[in-house]
Amino acid sequence: MAVFASEELLGTFVPVIVYWLYSGLYVLMGSISRFDDYRLHPRKDEDAKNLASKSTVVKGVLVQQAFQIAVSLLLFTVARNNATETVTTGTSLITLAGQFGVAMLVLDTWQYFIHRYMHINKFLYRHVHSKHHRLVVPYAYGALYNHPLEGLLLDTVGGALAFLVSGMSPRTAIFFFSFATIKTVDDHCGLWLPGNPLHVLFDNNSAYHDVHHQLYGNKYNFSQPFFIGWDKILGTHMDYTLQKRKGGGFEARPVKDGN
Repeated sequence: MAVFASEELLGTFVPVIVYWLYSGLYVLMGSISRFDDYRLHPRKDEDAKNLASKSTVVKGVLVQQAFQIAVSLLLFTVARNNATETVTTGTSLITLAGQFGVAMLVLDTWQYFIHRYMHINKFLYRHVHSKHHRLVVPYAYGALYNHPLEGLLLDTVGGALAFLVSGMSPRTAIFFFSFATIKTVDDHCGLWLPGNPLHVLFDNNSAYHDVHHQLYGNKYNFSQPFFIGWDKILGTHMDYTLQKRKGGGFEARPVKDGN
């Protein structure tokens, strides 16, 4: 039981720690001028175009993470018996891969439809989702800057469903939610780094999501955090080209007939 309890705590707190460590890595890179050549927006635009201060963003993220911690502890408690059996009997690599795949699909599906509905429903967009879009120029630690209701519905409930439907144990959840956290932070990092493995493996990346944060892409590219399948299937995909920006960096420009 002591081992299981520690896995519950790790599954709850490790993704939070990963969020700030991985975000901190991008903050460090962003403070070095040589990385300006990989920015999707000029450095000055983070303050000039965004409608929320960085201190406000930090406070907002901490509030959301407090909700996530509470729900995670409750979820692991409810799933305790099944998870204990999984730890005892062991899990094959094939089973683990299957659980990861199912969890990714469940999380993507849930987030696509909730995210899209928050854009369709004017009340929800104005009073809830627009908070996230106050960051016109995304940056890493703003990835979870949401209204608390959105954080609860989109991330916390979505994560709980992915955990329950996939049947993963708390030990597996440590790795899955840490990976999902890294992916979400990376999608908001505001940089297009050469050789980034997440850009190689996933079409849903920092440039793809940056399009969604711009006015012209507000009704497109809802998919997150892994795949772009639902955008492709349901006609909300907006293709883009990455072009060198005068003065350094890149710019994601929409392809008019790409959706």
